[in-house]
Amino acid sequence: MAPLDEQQSTARSWFEHLRDLICAEFVAIEREAGSDADFEYLSWDRTDPSGEPGGGGVRGVMKGKVFEKVGVNVSTVGGTFEGEFAKSIHGAAEDPGFFATGISLVAHMANPHVPAVHMNTRFLVTTKRWFGGGADLNPPIPYDEDTADFHATLKAHCDPHGADYYDRFKKWADDYFYIPHRQCHRGVGGIFADHVEGDFDANFEFIKDIGRAFLDSYPRIVRRRMHSPFTEADMAQMLTWRGRYAEFNLVYDRGTLFGLKTGGNIDAILMSLPPLATWA
Repeated sequence: MAPLDEQQSTARSWFEHLRDLICAEFVAIEREAGSDADFEYLSWDRTDPSGEPGGGGVRGVMKGKVFEKVGVNVSTVGGTFEGEFAKSIHGAAEDPGFFATGISLVAHMANPHVPAVHMNTRFLVTTKRWFGGGADLNPPIPYDEDTADFHATLKAHCDPHGADYYDRFKKWADDYFYIPHRQCHRGVGGIFADHVEGDFDANFEFIKDIGRAFLDSYPRIVRRRMHSPFTEADMAQMLTWRGRYAEFNLVYDRGTLFGLKTGGNIDAILMSLPPLATWA
C-alpha cells in the first residue's frame, strides 16, 4: 500500500479518534448499569490481490449488560479493485487503484426499548476524492421522542454546512435504508451521503459533524431507555425486527459488499449482524 498523503492521514486520524470517543462513552454507559464489560480489540491485515500489503484495521467488539453486541471498527486499506467491481466505484472505472479509510459502527441492544443504531463515515480516493457516510436509528419499539431527538441533532449539525443538507441527506437515507422485498424501512431513518467531493476541508468538517451528532444524541437516547421494563412480547418483536435488519445488511448494504469485495476481515464486515434473531 502506498504511503498516505496529508489528507489521507488526517482522515484516518479523525476516524480513529472518533472510535476512541465512542467506545469510551459506551463503556461509561455499561459502568452506569453496573457492568464491567469492555471492548475487545483485534487487529487485522489485508493482502492486496497483487500480493502486496493492502492495509488493515482494528475490530472492536463489546458484549455487555446494555449493549448486547456492539462493534466499532476502523480500517485503512488500499490497493487495486479486482475485475468488474471497479466499474461500480466512483472514479475507478478506468484506474482500479484505490484508498479507503473510515469507521463503521453497529449496536444491538439488550433492552428492546433501546434502539439499535448504525453509523459509518469514510474517505475514499480513486481518480476522485470524496467523503461519505451517515447515521440511522433502528428501534424495535419506536418512540416519537427518540426519533425527534435523533433527527433534530443531525439537522443541527447539518445546517451549518448547507441549508439543504439535512433534507437532502435524510431523503437519501430514507431511500437507501429500505427493504424492497418487505416493503418497509429498516428503522426510523437518519442521514446518508456519498460522493461528497470538492473542498476537502469543508467536506471533512461535515463528516466530522456526523460523528459529533451521533455522540451528542445516541448515548442520551440509550440512557433514556436502558432501564425500561420489557415483556416477552417486546423481546419477540425485537428478534423479529433483527431478522429484517440482517436481511438488509446481507442483501442490499453496499458497505458489506465493499468489504467483501476488497478482502476485508470477515468478522469485522459481518459484525453488523445481530447475536440473536428470529424469522417466524
